[in-house]
Amino acid sequence: FQSNFSDCKRIPTMLANQAAHCARAPSIPSCAAEGLDSRIPMLEEPTQGPVDGGGESGSTASAGQNGRSPYKPRISDEDDNMSAEAAAAVICESMESMEREPQEGNVEYKYQLIAPCESRLQHLITQMKWRLQEGQGEALYEIGVSDDGTCRGLSEDDLAASLETLNKMSKALGATATVIRRIQGKEGFIAEVLVRQACSDGDFIDVRIAVVGNVDSGKSTLVGVLTSGKLDNGRGLARSKVFRHRHEIESGRTSSISQQIMGLDAGGKLVHVANGLRELEWSEIVAASSKVFTFIDLAGHERYIKTTVSGMTGCVPDYTMVVVGSNMGVLRMTKEHLGVALALKYPLIFAVTKVDMCPENILKQTLDELTKILKSTGVNKMPVVVKHEGDAVLAAKSMAGDARVAPIFLLSSVTGQSLDLLRLFLNLIPPRKALDSNPDAPAEFHIDDTFYVAGVGAVVAGTMLRGSLTLRNSVLLGPDGHGHFTPVQLKSMMNKRMPVSRVTPGQTATFALKKLRKNQLRKGMILADAALQPKACMRFVAEVLVLHHPTTIGPNYQPVVHCLTVRQASKIVGMEDREVLRTGDRARVTFEFMYRPEYLVLATRLIFREGRTKGIGKVVGLHYTDGSYAELPKDEAALPAGSSASSSSSSCAAA
Repeated sequence: FQSNFSDCKRIPTMLANQAAHCARAPSIPSCAAEGLDSRIPMLEEPTQGPVDGGGESGSTASAGQNGRSPYKPRISDEDDNMSAEAAAAVICESMESMEREPQEGNVEYKYQLIAPCESRLQHLITQMKWRLQEGQGEALYEIGVSDDGTCRGLSEDDLAASLETLNKMSKALGATATVIRRIQGKEGFIAEVLVRQACSDGDFIDVRIAVVGNVDSGKSTLVGVLTSGKLDNGRGLARSKVFRHRHEIESGRTSSISQQIMGLDAGGKLVHVANGLRELEWSEIVAASSKVFTFIDLAGHERYIKTTVSGMTGCVPDYTMVVVGSNMGVLRMTKEHLGVALALKYPLIFAVTKVDMCPENILKQTLDELTKILKSTGVNKMPVVVKHEGDAVLAAKSMAGDARVAPIFLLSSVTGQSLDLLRLFLNLIPPRKALDSNPDAPAEFHIDDTFYVAGVGAVVAGTMLRGSLTLRNSVLLGPDGHGHFTPVQLKSMMNKRMPVSRVTPGQTATFALKKLRKNQLRKGMILADAALQPKACMRFVAEVLVLHHPTTIGPNYQPVVHCLTVRQASKIVGMEDREVLRTGDRARVTFEFMYRPEYLVLATRLIFREGRTKGIGKVVGLHYTDGSYAELPKDEAALPAGSSASSSSSSCAAA
């Protein structure tokens, strides 16, 4: 969907029409489509024979007198015994139009693909390759849809021939095509097909999702259910697989940053058990998966807010999932976490949990309160409650091009309500293009955790912000307490606990370093290619916006600054054209670190906090320890006017 408001405000009407049609649509059996992983419903013979028509390369079905297709679903006698897998692709709705085909992105419209000539086939394969690159390994094809978004549809034979061609195109690129669903068009049927690149040599699609929300809202339980594939027993079974420390198991509350993975194969099926007997190790899940989700489970208690903010800034997630307990409502810490996610410009997904034990009137109050916050001035999100497969597909397509869409899932980790819709949605969303994807750029790896493993030595974990690293690279580690960088040698590297030979931009990894002591490592350091020539800074300049402060902020004010993996107390040593700052004020401020130099990157967003005082900013200038100075151009330095985080400050302050 385009990001302009006139297009976006049509979504609720479209969803309402879909929901109404789903309510009266019959369940239909399905049969395997030749060469594809999903299934296509069987149809009755047409009441009128097909006639030759226009299009890219074939014929189309003749419409009936009312403009609709004469094809009707055939209801099988075996419907009662149909398995859930056999009913994966059923016609649950009709659709007359979509938005125009986007010129960029990973969504492609094709009316029909019937027996193209060799030159045309090569052109289509090249086009698919570009769409896969846009989606970082994934593309969504709408078969039976014109470029202007008209949902014309195809006959059964034409659709089968088009899917066969699409499958041939996918195989030529080493990808897999899977039918997500079929819908009724004006003249026939439309197939939505997910094309996913098969992984090779550990090169898989990696999507990171930070899970935040108030304490006791069910974050860890939801992560445990999604990653294990097993429902919770209502007494903490699922969350016990997520916790890292014994005191977390005893109290039932997360106090640290825990990461768990969920793997999906090329067909979108969950990879979690081997032969139904045992749970797979991380390396086995990654080896069998084409798409891997890393859930970053963060603490919800106010006592651990600094840990939560560090996880949201340092782990660089693609999306943020805000978990709301349906029986608790939107509490203050939920608004705090929502404000941080808005400040960092992360796309939002909402999970309303415990709906199985929540009275209907309380659930309605929670949804009304959440919707009111999302629609408030400045936040300006478009809440969409996902109740059907069509809603999930539409929300996933919208998330790729419009960050305003905020899908809401009504979940239960005990009964499994709507978990299949959440998995379908996750299967379709692409990773964000927030990082520099050029693997030939100088490597820059930001460290967010350190370990000392017996028999191995010093180990660092973090995120590859840009460039790529191999074991042959000579790298620099730093800055130390004096702002210096030290040459180190890499002993081994792992990604998702699986040995790899290369780490590329956007991936999380761990490196074993040679001849280093534990006290030489700390969070916030980087591993950088020598060609980058990294330099540390003690002072930096930022364009800031104060979200909330009870009084005023002046010189020598000392907040804690969070910027990527850096977390350190700083003091304000200068403010341009201002003496004090109050809630809602913007200014260019000079900060000075209190204890040691740090490595910062220009144009990086930061958060500063002290108690309930919060502010956001962007790094626009760096005073390096060698006396040099670097600055952003003025046209790139300013924070966006009407920042979405400014409205979240009012909700946090009201809480």
